[in-house]
Amino acid sequence: MEQQLAQLLADTQSPKLDTRKNAENTLRQLYANELLPLSLATIASQSGFPVTIRQSALLVLRKFVTEAWSPNLDGFMGEVLLSKANKSLVRSTLLELATGNAIDERKIKTTASYVVSTIASADFPEEWPDLLPTLLQLIPTGSDVQLHGALTVLRDLVGSCSEDQFITVARDIITTVFNVATQDNRKLTLRALAISVFKSCLDPLQIVMEEHRAEAKQFLDQALQPWVPFFLATMKAPLPPAPSEEEEIEDSVAYEQYRGAVAMKLQIVKTFMGVRDVLPALLTPLSFDLFTTVFTELSTIQSVYCDMYIEDERQGRLEDADNLPYTLDYLVLEDLDLVQSLLKAPPVRTGLETQLKAAGDNAATSSWLPEVLKVIIGYAQITEEDKNLWDSDVNLFLSEETSVTAMYTPRLCAADVILKLNEWLKDIVLSSLLHRIHSIYSDGTSTWKLKEAALYIVNRLLTDISQSDATIPAAASTAFDEFVHYCISQEQPLLRSRGYLTAASIAKAGDQGYHQRAVAFLDQTIKMIESDDSEIVQVACLRALQDFLEGLPAELLMPFQSRIIATLSNYVNTHDFNQMLDSDELKFVIVDTLRGAVIVQPSIVLDTTAIELLFNIAGSTGTNLQLATVIIDTFDEIVQNIAEAGSEKYSKLCEKVLPSLSGALDINTSAAYNSLAPIAADLLRALAENGSEPLPQGFVAIAYPRLAHLLLNTTQQTILPPATLAVKFMLQNDPAQFLGYQNPQTGQGALETALRIIDHVLGSSVDDVAAAEIGGLAAELVEKAGAAQLGGFFDKLLTAVAQRLATAEQPQIIQNLILVFARLSIASPHEVIDFLAKMDINGASGLCVVLNKWLDNSTSFAGYEEIQQNVVALTKVYLLNDPRVAQVQVKGDLIVQETGRIKTRSQAKKNPDTYTIIPANIKILKVLVEELNSSAGGNFSEEKALAAAGLADLESGDEDDDWEDVESTGGSGGLEGTGLTQQQLMGFLADSSMRTADDESLNYLKGFFAEAAQKPGFQDMFNMLSPEEQNILRTYAS
Repeated sequence: MEQQLAQLLADTQSPKLDTRKNAENTLRQLYANELLPLSLATIASQSGFPVTIRQSALLVLRKFVTEAWSPNLDGFMGEVLLSKANKSLVRSTLLELATGNAIDERKIKTTASYVVSTIASADFPEEWPDLLPTLLQLIPTGSDVQLHGALTVLRDLVGSCSEDQFITVARDIITTVFNVATQDNRKLTLRALAISVFKSCLDPLQIVMEEHRAEAKQFLDQALQPWVPFFLATMKAPLPPAPSEEEEIEDSVAYEQYRGAVAMKLQIVKTFMGVRDVLPALLTPLSFDLFTTVFTELSTIQSVYCDMYIEDERQGRLEDADNLPYTLDYLVLEDLDLVQSLLKAPPVRTGLETQLKAAGDNAATSSWLPEVLKVIIGYAQITEEDKNLWDSDVNLFLSEETSVTAMYTPRLCAADVILKLNEWLKDIVLSSLLHRIHSIYSDGTSTWKLKEAALYIVNRLLTDISQSDATIPAAASTAFDEFVHYCISQEQPLLRSRGYLTAASIAKAGDQGYHQRAVAFLDQTIKMIESDDSEIVQVACLRALQDFLEGLPAELLMPFQSRIIATLSNYVNTHDFNQMLDSDELKFVIVDTLRGAVIVQPSIVLDTTAIELLFNIAGSTGTNLQLATVIIDTFDEIVQNIAEAGSEKYSKLCEKVLPSLSGALDINTSAAYNSLAPIAADLLRALAENGSEPLPQGFVAIAYPRLAHLLLNTTQQTILPPATLAVKFMLQNDPAQFLGYQNPQTGQGALETALRIIDHVLGSSVDDVAAAEIGGLAAELVEKAGAAQLGGFFDKLLTAVAQRLATAEQPQIIQNLILVFARLSIASPHEVIDFLAKMDINGASGLCVVLNKWLDNSTSFAGYEEIQQNVVALTKVYLLNDPRVAQVQVKGDLIVQETGRIKTRSQAKKNPDTYTIIPANIKILKVLVEELNSSAGGNFSEEKALAAAGLADLESGDEDDDWEDVESTGGSGGLEGTGLTQQQLMGFLADSSMRTADDESLNYLKGFFAEAAQKPGFQDMFNMLSPEEQNILRTYAS
């Protein structure tokens, strides 16, 4: 059977789709054959088969295990297809493959380990009790090959352990891997792997802490005792000499020693960070020693790092087959990240502050601070790899400059260290930085990269300062000016770029006295966009314009406004963005810069190419939704500002943009929507939403026909919501023009077309996300047209809304559909109840269906007007005192399970939340009480919750949160002894506390409750409220 299977496995890798599909289907049909998993394990174990076939066998076997091995696995398909005896054979074969002494392909052993861990997650310890003892017995005495396999399996096993399993085996595992990690005669890479096993123990330990915090803390404290001295000693030990590139290529002994030492240090730093995330208080006593050790290492290895990555282009960011990083750049990054974290530890701050005080007036020039800045600036230098990448793709340069890169590098981390220092020490950091930069620029041996790095750090620091609305002293601005002038006169493009970027950041962070000098830099920056021969300098200047526009006052910017827009237009016109792959970062910069230029004086768009430029970029967004959003938000802001300037200017804007926007929607077939259609629909939405009342004559005639065609011929999520809103706002802002429109080609009126649109979007072919806004259009149509104009369509429309509400699941569409009935209920509550009571929805009363959905979602409504409308509508329904409402049974309060334990995801799945069942009129009252509390600012339940939990006077500093900004990961945290579970506390602090005070709603609800309290039977209703709800009424409604 093995040969037949091998051929099938080979066919699964065929480039021919039919061959692949047939092979996959045949393998699936063989699941019922008990020989299949045994044969797959045999193929994987035999070196006579090609490595690709052996690995494929393991992957197919893992899929079989996931689907047909045990109901304990998430992917289980419902039937166990292997006997216990054959399971045992598969387990032993795979474990031998993963941990055997045979020298085999690393990827085979790693994949085998992965399958073993999958089986272990289902079978260990009940069905496979000897797995862990076998591993722990093998590890101390096994060969390097066996040890590697055993550690790999053990690491995967730890990752798949439940918290209960982990508790029983943790001590034995940690002791065993400690002995490996400290064995000098073992390979360094194996010792690093042993440390990674210890680190992996922190994940299940964190889960254990949710229910056994004190015990977990004690266990980890004890477990760390032998590790910490070993970790610190290893970190303090120097690295072996860095290998040459030839030694790397040859995989020499020296190179193996070097990469093993780096891998060990990396795992140690990662473990310290892991402990800090789980229980930071355990590291607090040794934090200063740890900080000194890490910083000393950063100082020691800097020259090697610079040789390898700043001057040379050695390959970095490498991991081995066990996912262990082993290159020096990774170690530097982890060390810098740990330094950044340690700077928040109280012992570190106390120790460093003491040294600063001892240095007195010389603290900025002769303490530890300038030494730290020296090292940090060294690591902020541009690597040779990045320099070459940026030369070939300016978008990569912009990604880092705008801090949107997914690649966290030593350069970025170094700047973050400076920001942490500045948050803590403030002005002295800027003074010390100036001193260090003077030293760099006055030293004739300083490279251009070091000079650029110094200003890069300044750039990041000034940006951070300006974002906190602070400014730097005039003397500092003047001092930085000198370095900017030097940089922009140099030949190296990246140094020139840094000069312009720094000049702009000084404009943002400098005081008013600097603004006039910044204007000269602004003028030169605009010139360089068109005249500099370096693409990097051009885009750097584009980016710098943003900061100039944000930092300088409008009166200084207005003379440059038209020139900036023209420069941007010229740049875009000379670059074909449709042909430029991955140019999105550049587009973001241009759009943001354009927005900054326009907002100086928005009416400039009427006399310049600003809008055309925005539309030009919109046409090249492709599938980038984030860029489309930025473009839409920019246009939204432009329209708002123009509309506020008066109807005349708004009309001119409409004349300028309506034809092109409508044209973008003028598509003949429903399948031909281009990437501009969703954006054009959203831009039309912005134009209609912010429009004057009434809209300019002809607005509906130009926009509505194309929007209607779009809405009737698509189900796309990206198009339907904005197009629906555009129609809604046209009807809202000018009902006369809208309802009076008739299509000259079809003779169909706007009202009839709108009804067809609503019928289409409410249909089952359109999903909840795409139909999210149709309720708003329906409600607007009912209100503006009225029952008289709608005639026989009125009942049909409301029935369609109720039927879609019954199946809707997404919050946005639910809210908008509910508001159709809510808005009607404000004026005619009795008629709404009559209508719903007569309606049948799949055998259920329409009143029952709608009220359940309405009351279950009311407290999660979003939007000031929407919440107010909902509140008023519910009061009207309540005051009807209609027995049909009281007969409807709805979901009431959460039934809290007094287990004293936090409910985990697995527990929630097994035991879902349950609720009381109460009459709808009681639920209305409960909802209105919650809205009363929310309208008052939502403080009552928060204060009550804290008081009930015994937390009202609790100090913020838990012993495990000595480092600021570290969230407690211990689940119950400070809830011990309070008698409350976290679930109960969070119930008190639910969404209502997120709303702000609303005096209008508060006064309305006070009046409502005063009126309701006079009605017969209200005392009985009051008694059915919870004690907390009763207290809210007593507090706010009195």
